[in-house]
Amino acid sequence: MTDKLLKLVLKTLSDKLGEDIVTIDMRKVNPFTDTFVIVTAKNVRHAATMADELIAAAEKAGYPVRDYEGRQGSSWILVDLNGAVVHLFTEQARKEYQLETLWGDQPMKKYKD
Repeated sequence: MTDKLLKLVLKTLSDKLGEDIVTIDMRKVNPFTDTFVIVTAKNVRHAATMADELIAAAEKAGYPVRDYEGRQGSSWILVDLNGAVVHLFTEQARKEYQLETLWGDQPMKKYKD
């Protein structure tokens, strides 16, 4: 994954008021992606809007979207951009699935804009 893709993802999520953005380096444990990005949305509509904006920004910059899971009304939306897999959660879903705990043994950074 390029630094440009990660910067695009982080900037888009931050610009759309995503909260508590965290990156997890997955290169040692996942052959399909380099980074997980986890972000909290205010509600399901906010999550869907962030996902739509992220997909549009990635495609505009020439990055293909491999997959998109979860649709309107989902508390967890996944956007797979090959080098980065973005997990958009409502606050409750993020607490429930605890991806940071699941992957807590991997290098993790909090994003600060």
